[in-house]
Amino acid sequence: MANKIYENIKQTIKDNFKLIISVIFIIFIFNFELPYAIEKPGGYISLNDRISVTNGYETSGDIGMAYVTMVKGSIPFLLYSKLNSNWDIIKKSDITYDNETMKEMNERERLSMKEALSNATINAYKMANKSYKVTETNVYITYLNSNDTELKMLDQILAINDTPITKLEDIKAIVEASSIDDYLNVKIKRDNKEMTVKTKVFDLEGQKKIGVGVTLDKKITTDPEVKIKVKSNESGPSGGLMMSLAIYNNLTPEDITKGLKIIGTGTIDEDGNVGEIGGIKYKLAGAVKKKAKVFLCPKENLDEAQELAKSNKYDIKIIGVATFKEALEELSKLWIITVKMFITI
Repeated sequence: MANKIYENIKQTIKDNFKLIISVIFIIFIFNFELPYAIEKPGGYISLNDRISVTNGYETSGDIGMAYVTMVKGSIPFLLYSKLNSNWDIIKKSDITYDNETMKEMNERERLSMKEALSNATINAYKMANKSYKVTETNVYITYLNSNDTELKMLDQILAINDTPITKLEDIKAIVEASSIDDYLNVKIKRDNKEMTVKTKVFDLEGQKKIGVGVTLDKKITTDPEVKIKVKSNESGPSGGLMMSLAIYNNLTPEDITKGLKIIGTGTIDEDGNVGEIGGIKYKLAGAVKKKAKVFLCPKENLDEAQELAKSNKYDIKIIGVATFKEALEELSKLWIITVKMFITI
């Protein structure tokens, strides 16, 4: 019986050998990754259905955050990108830090989005004069550049020399109070285990450093309560500005959209500063494709965005801002656009 089954399998393989080899080859070329990735136009995420505030106000327009799609650098995608001017090949080394794996980069981007959500919430509630409280702050290493350290990427820093750490300034104060070549005792959590490791203070262009950058994961309670939906495949900090605006619009009676579709991009810190982003050409193109009337971006990206709009003859108003407050001030002037639309109609 077993011999008969074996002979049947053997004959099936023989009869379909070319097909089997072809399938294996196709699977191989689609899954074998070269040290490249591909950036291509993404789209936008409407925040109207993603953000809800208890007893919040309705919006007549749409606030959305633009995004870029990144795909792995498999052979077929790389070949196709040579034929499509809207697909750009980038080196993985350009989007990862030294000795950082793609898995670590993805986790770093996931943490940066959580920080963006926290900062967006803080800015919106602060500007709307609503109640919020940061109940917990976790500090994660998301950049590491030291030749003498036992720290690793994505370690959670709990304390340094027995001093609890809740923000980057805490680390800077301890490092500044130390001497060059001192070793600091850093209590961390790694893979859900607490331990103490050492890292060395070194001199970098006349400044004391330990070579770490951090991302903050804050737990926040708010009144009224806000709920923000995020999908598991979404990451990165560049939606911070637009999330701030969407939350704020739910908290206040005046509709900042004036009935318009507003798409944009930009990081935001806890103090409301808007930061530069990458992939502006894809994000602007996506906003135009989705028929947005207004595109918001960081001031650092404004010149490039305006040049792209001019060369591609985009019919969209582009606004560059440096702060969350400035974004609100600029959006308060949107009635001019609304009037023009009414006259055109």
